[in-house]
Amino acid sequence: MSGRRSLRLVIAEDAVLLREGLVGILERAGHEVLAAVNDADALLAFVAHTSPDAVVTDIRMPPGHSDEGLRAAAAIRAAHPDIAIMVLSAYVADAYVAELLDSTPGGGVGYLLKDRVGHVREFLDSLDRVADGGTVVDPQVVRQLLRRRRTDGPLAALTEREHEVLALMAEGRTNGSIAETLVVSEAAVRKHVGNIFAKLRLEPGSDCRVSAVLAYLRG
Repeated sequence: MSGRRSLRLVIAEDAVLLREGLVGILERAGHEVLAAVNDADALLAFVAHTSPDAVVTDIRMPPGHSDEGLRAAAAIRAAHPDIAIMVLSAYVADAYVAELLDSTPGGGVGYLLKDRVGHVREFLDSLDRVADGGTVVDPQVVRQLLRRRRTDGPLAALTEREHEVLALMAEGRTNGSIAETLVVSEAAVRKHVGNIFAKLRLEPGSDCRVSAVLAYLRG
């Protein structure tokens, strides 16, 4: 996995096999795993003492197996805005996506289904984008959100093609990758992206790409 920058990571996952699998995948990719823990309290403690570049955490962890990991992620970003957050979920949970984005604004955040970890290259690419300040949401989650037609607000002004472009942006795709997927030129993608920014009335000083994705996912 050459060419990737090395990250210092803390992992939180209560399933032993997945936790050890994550450690192996990340270390083979050249990353340094500072700690691999099984609950949110240990996650918060290790982050406070090690100041990692990024955190990879399950949403549901002991003791309640509800949203302990999500709440820990929000607390980490509040105290350490520069730490990237990648949360993992066993299934599509739209409410968790909205809560994650609301509690960790500004990019550097990702939401992936655990199945995505098995697609090692995709998982590592997603982690790289999040560590670089991007916003990445699992394609299956994006597809589910896309099926909900927007009938009011700025999103209603987007064309079908602009919705497609914005959905791919939500997956963390670059303009080049979007162009390849839609079989159009990169110039055409740039035009669609510009139209999306204008229709969503994004402020000139904002990170337009991240803001557009957040607007789409919050729908």
